Parts: sequence; C-alpha cells; structure tokens
Amino acid sequence: MAAGLAERSCLELGPAARAPPRRLREVAFSPPGTSPLPLGRYGDSAGGFCYRECAQLGAATRNRFVRWTTSGDTLELVEESLDNELLNNAVRLRIQGCPLLPGGVHICEVQSHLVVLLVTVQSVHRVVLPHPACSYRSELIMESQIQSVFTDIGKINFRDPANYYLIPSVPGLASNSVASAAWLSSEGEALFALPSAAGGIFVIKLPPHDVPGTVSVVELKQSSVVQRFLTGWMPTAIRGDGGPSDLPISLSVHCLDHDAFLFALCQDHKLRMWSYKDQMCLMVADLLEFMPVSRDLRLAAGTGHRLRLAFSQSLGLYLGVYMHAPKRGQFCVFQLVSTESNRYSLDHISSLFSSQETLVDFALTSAEIWALWHNEENQTVVKYINFEQNVAGQWNQVFVQPLPEEEVTVRHDQDPRETYLEYLFMPGRFTNAAIQKALQIFSQGTERHMDLTWDELKKEVTLAVENEFQSSVTEYECSPEEFWQLQVEFWSKFYACCLQYQEALSRPLALHLNPYTSMVCLLKKGSLSFLVPCSLVDHLYLLSNEHLLMEDDAAILDDLEMSRDVVCLVQCLRLIGESISMEMAFIMEMACSRLQPPEKAAEQILEDLIANDTENVMEDIHSKLQEIRNPIHAIGVLIREMDYETDADMERAHPLNMRMNLTQLYGSGTAVSVVCWGVCKIATIRFLICRDLLILQQLLLRLGDPMVLGGGQLFQSQQDLLHRTSPLLLSYYLIRWASQCLASDVPVDTLESNLQHLSVLELADTTALTTHKLVSSPQTIVELFFREVARKHIVSRLFLQPNTSLAETSLNWPHLITAIVADFLPLLWPSNPGFLFPECLMGSCQYTQLQEYIRLLQPWCHVNMGSCCFMMGRCYLVMGEGHKALDCFCQAASEVGREEFLDRLIQPEEGEMVSTPRLQYYNKVLRLLDMVGLPELVIQLASLAIMESADDWRSQATLRTCIFKHHLDLGHNSEAYVALTQNPDPSRQLDCLRQLVVVLCERSQLQELVEFPYVNLHNEVVGIIESHARAVDLMTHNYYELLYAFHIYRHNYRKAGSVMFEYGMRLGREVRTVRGLQKQGNCFLAAINCLRLIRPEYAWIVQPASGAVYERPGASPKRSHDGEYTAVPTTRQIEILELEDLEKECVLARIRLALVQHDLSTAAVAGSSTPKEMVALLVRAGLFDTAITLCQTFKLPLTPVFEGLTFKCIKLQLGGEAAQAEAWDWLAANQLSALVTTKESSATDEAWRLLSSYLERYPSQNSLYHRCVINKLLAHGIPLPNWLINSYKKVDAAELLRLYLNYDLLEEAADLVLEYIDAVLGKGHQYFGIEHPLSATAPMVWLPYTAIDQLLQALQESTTNHYNVMLYQKLHDKLEDYHQKVSLASQDRLYWQN
Repeated sequence: MAAGLAERSCLELGPAARAPPRRLREVAFSPPGTSPLPLGRYGDSAGGFCYRECAQLGAATRNRFVRWTTSGDTLELVEESLDNELLNNAVRLRIQGCPLLPGGVHICEVQSHLVVLLVTVQSVHRVVLPHPACSYRSELIMESQIQSVFTDIGKINFRDPANYYLIPSVPGLASNSVASAAWLSSEGEALFALPSAAGGIFVIKLPPHDVPGTVSVVELKQSSVVQRFLTGWMPTAIRGDGGPSDLPISLSVHCLDHDAFLFALCQDHKLRMWSYKDQMCLMVADLLEFMPVSRDLRLAAGTGHRLRLAFSQSLGLYLGVYMHAPKRGQFCVFQLVSTESNRYSLDHISSLFSSQETLVDFALTSAEIWALWHNEENQTVVKYINFEQNVAGQWNQVFVQPLPEEEVTVRHDQDPRETYLEYLFMPGRFTNAAIQKALQIFSQGTERHMDLTWDELKKEVTLAVENEFQSSVTEYECSPEEFWQLQVEFWSKFYACCLQYQEALSRPLALHLNPYTSMVCLLKKGSLSFLVPCSLVDHLYLLSNEHLLMEDDAAILDDLEMSRDVVCLVQCLRLIGESISMEMAFIMEMACSRLQPPEKAAEQILEDLIANDTENVMEDIHSKLQEIRNPIHAIGVLIREMDYETDADMERAHPLNMRMNLTQLYGSGTAVSVVCWGVCKIATIRFLICRDLLILQQLLLRLGDPMVLGGGQLFQSQQDLLHRTSPLLLSYYLIRWASQCLASDVPVDTLESNLQHLSVLELADTTALTTHKLVSSPQTIVELFFREVARKHIVSRLFLQPNTSLAETSLNWPHLITAIVADFLPLLWPSNPGFLFPECLMGSCQYTQLQEYIRLLQPWCHVNMGSCCFMMGRCYLVMGEGHKALDCFCQAASEVGREEFLDRLIQPEEGEMVSTPRLQYYNKVLRLLDMVGLPELVIQLASLAIMESADDWRSQATLRTCIFKHHLDLGHNSEAYVALTQNPDPSRQLDCLRQLVVVLCERSQLQELVEFPYVNLHNEVVGIIESHARAVDLMTHNYYELLYAFHIYRHNYRKAGSVMFEYGMRLGREVRTVRGLQKQGNCFLAAINCLRLIRPEYAWIVQPASGAVYERPGASPKRSHDGEYTAVPTTRQIEILELEDLEKECVLARIRLALVQHDLSTAAVAGSSTPKEMVALLVRAGLFDTAITLCQTFKLPLTPVFEGLTFKCIKLQLGGEAAQAEAWDWLAANQLSALVTTKESSATDEAWRLLSSYLERYPSQNSLYHRCVINKLLAHGIPLPNWLINSYKKVDAAELLRLYLNYDLLEEAADLVLEYIDAVLGKGHQYFGIEHPLSATAPMVWLPYTAIDQLLQALQESTTNHYNVMLYQKLHDKLEDYHQKVSLASQDRLYWQN
C-alpha cells in the first residue's frame, strides 16, 4: 500500500517540553562607537544551519544542527543533536542597543572553524568557534553527553576590532529593507552584502580572522553594466543609474571557488545577479513576465517578495522566488543557465499559485518548495509541493500541531482541580515554559517561579489557583454547587492564561530545511518541531474533503477499483468522526478504560448518532456506502494496513559495539521525544479511525443490506471483521495511554534491590538495562522504553542486517523516521510475542504503570498471558501483596514453554540440573520469593511444585529440602520434621536432620527434638548429636544432656549411662572449674542411676576413648610437634566398666570437687588426676580424712597420708605463729576425736593428736605406718614424741632399734635395749607388748641380737666419747646378766620337760 508514498501529507511532531526552560548562558557586549537604538523596530526572526557532514554516519557532526532566534538586540543560539545530549549548547548573545536585522544571522563552515556572521542595524560581527570535528573524532563518540560547539563562546573577545565593523554612514544602510547576505571567501575573508540607502548593494569585507588586515567597503552600482552582458530576450532591463526602485528586498549568495554570485530581488520586481569579484551585474530578469500582472502591481513597490537558492551538484543552481501580490502569491522556480562567453539566463521551471494571505517563510530544494503561512484566522499553515512531478499544482498538506482545546469540559461528577490538572499536565499539551509564564502572571508576580520541574510546577499551580480561590471566597458557607462553579471559574481563568502563552510560544517563526538529510523543522520561540511523512491511512483520514476527492482519482493502491473503495470508506469514517460529539467520544474512552467491549460502545454511539441526526449524516453515509463495490474487502485492507502484528518475534538486538558509531544514533532527548510523540500521534489518529470503523461496521450490520454488503457477503465475515477491529482499537488505546503515562522517579536503593531480584531471575542483562540516565524532564514510559531498549533493537535492525545498504548511504530523515516508527510500533504492539516493553518497565521499577498496562491488556489480549501474570506477580511482590503475587505466579506456570519471555526466564545455568520447564520456572520463582523473604509463600509454591515433580526424585528432594528449611525458619518444627522424613534423597535428608538438631538446640526446643519418632533415622540422629557433642564446647552447649534425654525417652538406659559417663570424663579433662566438677559428679550419678535401672548382668558400659580422639567424619588429620602426621591408633583395647567402677569414679569425682572447693588453685589439675595423684593433692591440701577415704576406695596404701601428716606436724613444730594460724583451716577439715582437755591446746598439739589417732585407727601390717612416721621424723632430726615411742615399742621394738641405729642415735638405742632386756626379763614387759616375760614355763623370748651387736660395735668404736664407753660397759653388763638368766631359765625348762 506504499505505492503513493512520494506525494503524502506530513505531520508536525513538536512534543511540548516538560523540562524547565533551558538556562542560556548570557553574553552581552556593546560595540564601541554605537549608539543605542529602539528595539521594537523588527519582529522576531529565526533560522537554522546544518553541518555539511550531518548526514554521514561516520561524521562527528552527524545529526547536529544549529538554530537561532532573534528578538531586538538579542540572539539565542542553540545547537541540537539527535544522537547525543550536548552540554553548554545554548547561549544568549546580546549586542546592546544594536537590533539584529531579521535574517541577519549567517553561519559558515570551514574545515577547522564554524563562523557566525551577524548583521545588526549599526554593525557587522564575526564569531569564530572551533569546529566540532576538531574536538571529537567521530568513531570515539560513544558517550551520551558531549560538548557543544558553543562550549567556549564565553572566552571570545567580542570587542576585538578584527571581528566587528560599524556600518559606514555612506553609503549607509537602507531603512526600508531588511535584506542581508553574508559569506566567507575562499581566502577566509568575511563578506557582508547589505542594501544601501541610495539603492543598490554595498559589501563590507573583513580580513581573515587570523591574518591582520584592513576592512574594505565596496558599492555595486548598476551603471557599470555593459550592454553586451544583458540577455538577448530582455532588452527593457537596463534602467541606467540605480534609483530607489532597485533597492534589494531579498538577498541571496551562491559561492564559487574564487567568486560569489549575489542575487538581489528588488522593489521593481526585477532579479539582478552580480559577480562580486568583477563587481558587475551579470543579469537582470523582470519577474512580472512570469505572472499575470495588472498595471497597479507593476507600479507598486514589491515589498513582500522573497528569494531562496538551492544548489545540487547534479542539477546546478535553482532559484525560488515568491512574488507577493495582494490577496494572492506566486512561487516561481528558475534554473540558472550559463551560455558561452559568460552569459547567464534563467530557465523557468515552474510557477505555483497560492491563495494564502501572509507568507512567513519558505524553503527550496532542487525538487520541492516548503512554505509557511499565517492565514486570516492567524493560524499556522504549512504546505509543500514537488514542483518537478506535480503538474496539477496540488500542494501537500502538513497537519500542524493543533493548540489545546479552548475550553476544558468538566462534568458535574468530576473534581475541577483534578480535571484541569490532568488536562494541563497531560504530556504533549503544554510546555513547561508556557505554564511557568502563566503561573507568573496568575500569581501577579508575587513569587519568582524559575526552573521548576514538572512535579514542582504541578504543586505550585495547584497552590496558586487554590490560594486565589480561597482569598476570593468571602462567604463562610456556600452550597456544593456554588463551590464547584467557583472552582471551575478560577481554574478556567488559569487555563486561559496557559493557552495564551502556549499559543505565543508555539507560533512558528521560520522553516528550517536540511538539504543533506531532507529534514524539515519549524522553528519557534524557544523550541522546534519536526515534519515527518504521514502513513497512507492517517493521510487519507486527516485530509480535508476537497483533497480526498482528488485522491479519488489517484491510484493509491495497485488496484484502481480497490483504491476508490478505500477512499470512499475513509470518507464514510470522516463523516462519522465529524458527527461524534464529546459525550459520544467519551463513551468509547470509558469503555476502553473500564475494560468493557468496544463493540457495545460503538453500538451505543451509533444509536445516539441516529437519534441526534439533524443534518442527515446517516443518509450521506448510506449513499457513500453504495459507491463502495466491496466494503468487506475495503475494511480488510484498512485493518491490514493498521495492524502491526508480526508472525515471529522481532529479532533481539545485536550488540551495537560492532559498529561503535551506531551506539548513540538517535539517542538524544530530542530524537527520543520526536519518535515517541510520533508513536503517540499515530496511536491517537488510529484509535479514532478504529472507533469510527467500529461504528461503521455496526451500521453495516444494522443495515444488513445485501446490496451494500456486496451481493451475498456473509454476515459471518462481517462479524469477523468486527472482532478484528476491536483488538486493533484497544491496542492503539493502550499505546496512546503508554505514550502519555509518565514514568516515576526511582530511588537508588529500589533500583539496586530490583537488580538483585533480576539477577536471581537472571534477567538483568537481557534488556541491557542501565540505571536511569540523566533525563532533565519526566519521561513517559514509552520514551523510557525507546531510550533504554527499543532504540538499540531498531538501529540494529535498520543498520546491521546483512541486506541493508543503509549503512553505506547517508541518513535520510523522512525515510529513517518512518522506518524507526514502523519498527517501534511492533515492539509496543500488545499482541506480538516479543515482551520487551513490560520487561523494560519491570527492569526500571515502573510497577504502578506496569500494573495498569497489564490491567488494560489482560481481558482481550491472549498473547503472553503467562508473562503478564508473572509481571503482575512481580508488581504485587513489590507492593507487599505476597498472596496475590503467588496466585499470579501460579497462573503463569501453565504458559511456561509457550512464551518467549518465560522461556528465557527458565534457561538453566551452567552446571544446573535440567528438569522440566515448569519445574525450572517454579525454581526461579522460589528463589525470588526466598530473596524477598516470604517463607510462607515459598512453602505454598514448593508444595504445588511437588505435585508437578512426581517422577523426578531429584527435584522432589530439592523442593522438600526447601519446604523443610522454610518451615524450620518459621518455627513450624513438626512440619519441618515431616518434610525431612519425606525427602527421597538420603544425603539431603541427613543434611536437613543435622540442621533440625542444631536449630532446635539453639532455640532450646529440646523436648520437641527428643520426642520426634525418627523412624529409620534413629542411628543418624544419635550420630549427629554425638558428633556435635564431641565437637563443641561442653559448657555452652548441652548436646550430651540432649543425647541422655533422647536415650532415656526411649528407655535405652545403658546408652544413656554411657553418654553421661563420657560427658563426665570429658568434663574432668576439659572443664577445670568448680562448676565443671559439680557437673562431672552429677554426670557420674546419672550414669550410676541408669545402670541401676538395668538387670545386673547388663549393668555395664564400654569405657569411652581417652582424649578427644573420636572418629569424626571430615576431621582434619593431627600432627605431632615436629609437623609430622601422627599415626592414628587403629585398634583400641576395649575396657568394660561395671557399676562398681562407676561408683568408684563417682567417689573420685566427689573428692575432686571437695578438694577444689577447699582450694580453688587445684582446679587446673584436679579434674583429670588419677586416684594416686589425688591422694597427693589432698595430703598437700591437708584433707587427710578425704585422702584416707580415697585410698580405701581404690585400695591404695595410706603411707602418703601418714608421711604428709607427719611432715605437716614437723612444719608446725618448727614454724611460727603464721603457720599455726593456717593450720587450723586444714585441721578443721578433718574429724578430730573429741577430747576434753583442761588446758588450751595448740594447732601443733592437735596435729600430733590427729596423727596419733590415725595410727591407732588404721593399723597396718608390720607396723608400716609407724615406721614411715618415725622415719620421716628422724629424717628431719625431730626427736620422737614419747607417745609415738611408747606406741611403737608395743608394736615393734626391734624395728625401732634398727631405726635408731640407722640415724646414729646410739644413746636412745642403748636406752631402748636396756629397757627391752628388762621387759623381757619381766620388768615393764607390758610396755613392749610382751605377754610372757622370760620364765621356764612361758613361751620362748628373743632379742634382736644383730641390731644389739651393731650397737655394741658402734659404741665400742667411739672410744673418744666417755659417755659411750660407759654405755657400752652398762649394756655389756646387762647382756651378761641377761644371758645368765636365760641360761638358768633354759636349764629349768629342760629339767621341767624331762
């Protein structure tokens, strides 16, 4: 259907800027020698400049251009780019007191500079700027922001005499002409051509900016014309000396290599061509020859004429002339023809007539004229015509942006404030600047509103109107109706203010045509808009009726009959559209918004149309329908033309870095807003077309006329078309809504958490999302999508496909903008399988907008239903509505495997186990819910997923583990246990079991832990608790007690006893504190209790391994002190412990505790001491009773006790008062036998008494203890106490004698022998324990002769000591006496026996 694209109307795309008005850098100066002039003499003007290489893909100046507006003495220059955001790109230049001539700004480009030439009423100026190509190499422009050509304009010295010149008073500037031309010569000189006061032209020449020189002024006079230069066909041209009639009213220049042709359109309706180099007039042409003229016109001075040039390398130079006449105007196009001998003539190409009143501006190319008028109602009219092809002189319309409605309709059920705010701040209607100016006026300048953002502006407007309203309401009470009426009044007053400024700011000042890219712009005060080709459907629908009738003849389709049918069909739609009132239109809007079927709304509108048809529109439509030969086919063609549904998903973007210079193509805010506004305009127009088409189809159904329906067309096909139109209408409604829906600002932390969620879903890279780039105004969600995602896809499709040749060609704006919009619409099209738009909204955290998008989409769009459900789930999740989110995720599961987005969602990671698609989907959602922290929902979803995974035990295991984990986290211990028991994977089951034990222990929920049944898991539980018990600190964790309780609960008493015994053993070894020993005692008691509950033959346990050498799985190997691995003992001797052994250990533990309680310093060693070591510790501490108990329990000799006590007695005897005081502590710890004494006894006496009592109480074989006590005393040189001698004499006098001899106590030994002999003979025998002294009838007696001999020998040898000699003699005599008596007794006995 693109057959007739060449001659197509255009749309103006000028999205109203939502950003605060651009802050321009101010540069002001006054040229020396000028005097201030009034500024209101000339109106505002505008213009533009394009870089030569702006259409080259690889150029630094690609898609860049400069535009300007002048007002009085102020020039505003703005550099625009469609690719990058330009920094410092706007400047306001004020040449104080020197108004600029309209059109007096000329920009020239040389290799390394951009030169701005300015013409004011008093002066000419040159501004030299560095060329952008010198600042940036094009292939390196990858950033989204780059510096503008105006960045360094502030450094320029505008008062430098080399760069400005005052216009001389002679010849002087003509007061009644604003024509000017300026150019650079090939040598770099700046030339300014101006109309002189005397008529004719003078040229000011400034030397090159980098070469010193003087300024020259040349006047071009016509008297220098030589007759032979004139063209032969125009003999009346020569007029002699130039009078005022040859004053130029429009000047243009065409530069050659070393010359410049200056074209002057003069007041006398003649066109003169000058050569600057030769200063000659080369040609004069009377233009009245080419138009129907009256005598009045010939005599009147031509003041409204305009001249434009267009040069093409192939076609040469074209001249476009607008000849102004009252009530009409005419364009003439000529081609400059040169003949031999340097003669020039004009070849007339075309004459085009126009009935418009006021021409504002026109632009010429080698094929087209674009013109801008203001009509009688002061409205803007733009048209263009291809003068090469259009023989009929038929201008093509440009549908300019209409101003907002003059009045806003507020229904009684609406709040005026909300309605007006919604209307004012609807994207695309009002600019920020217009609303700010209106606000300034409305609040009567009380506050200065500057640089307000869109949201701030909305608040300020609300406050201003409400304040005005409040201050004017004087009544305390008024009815709701009055209140409503007053609100409407104030809001409409503010709205009128906005409308006024919007109108002023959107008035075009000039056309800007880029000859390299064929881009046409309308330049306005502070903004610009772009003209883009209309698609055929929109073109037909928007065309006025007289144009449509002409289209009737044009073959817009290959099939002429079909073309006529489509045109008639569109005429019917136009008739319907024009008849629909605002109320009727509102019915359809509300139906779409409230998700009601549009067919029903169309039916209702049709009924209203029929009911209110005062102008017989229905008859006109009926008669038009009769002209359509095949309405069904025509409607089908129209629907096909508007449908952007694609069969396969559009290919995903290629990485743009393969062509670096494409990364920023059409990436600037300007390009984004134009493309997206284009989409919005198309969606708005198409929505109306579809609406009218639905109404027409309802009419056709109602008529049911077989003649109208094309001879027996089936009712069914009509119904089918109805059901095809309805989704089309809703699709355009949705795209229009999205184009007008603003994106929300997102805090950084929200973006970061969103990125974490996307990384869980592994979607973070799919749409190449970045955090929001700096965007100065609130962007719509469609702009956000185009900027972040769609642009790269579209550019990739256009430039990187193997079959595209665009990459080699230059950029053509009409073709490219059409292609971009045509590629963008399918990406937004709801019923296409690609899901990039909602995905982008999700990635950019636009949850509210995404929810509304899906709400509008879901009832009628059956593509990507699962993906929509998933997105809705994500939104609910962010909004904190978890259960709704879960429902959505579950609904989406049914579409897994059928939709492209969900398929990407479930792509498995590397090394990830591949299961069924649906399980992979559940797995992703579970991870998302887990990250958000919703364990209840994880459990619900995992339980659902388990039903899906009946045959897949691995997935079952994963899901059951997941359920277990979250139940456990929530404290649902029983449910966690059930999930654990159902886990089919033994290793995971064991992991879960381990976790259950640890967590319940940490939470101290031990009763539950013990009471779980652990079917088939008993040994595992025991193993886990045992390994934990052996691996962790004994005093902070009570795993042994838990294990004890576990076994007791199951009546396994021997195991319980074994556990407690091991616990006690380890406490002794590892916990060297009173508390540890107390626990140890309790452990042994518990172990004894356990064994006493068992039958005696089973009352035994195995001795636990000493040290912490338990074979724990995963324990690291142990090394010796020199770093070598120690050999692990392979077999251990198994030792059986019975009840008796446990009781002994219990006694030992009790004694350890007693010792440590008595003396805390022993705690470090007591715990792991053996019984023998404990005795030594007890003796040292003075706990002799306890030591004796311990010795008796473990059948140890009491020798250490007696030795220790003896030593303490010695110390006391030799010590002072301090030793006495200390002694009472340990003496008190031993049970002394009660003794009533008359005198106060000392600690020493008590100690000796204790020793005495022990010797009495604990007799020993061969009087071992006496001997050891005496030995100790004698070894320390302590004289033996009498009680000890007496008691030992009774027991073993001979041993006492030997001890005396050992320690060389000869005197005591001699005395003892003497006494002993007397006792044997019967004197004091009871003191030596001799029952029967020497007698013939008594049993035999004996003496220790060996010892006595040793004594005698010793005494005999020490002859030096007189006393020893005496003793020897005495002892010798005594023995003699004894031997006599023994001899007698022996004889008597023998006698008696015989």
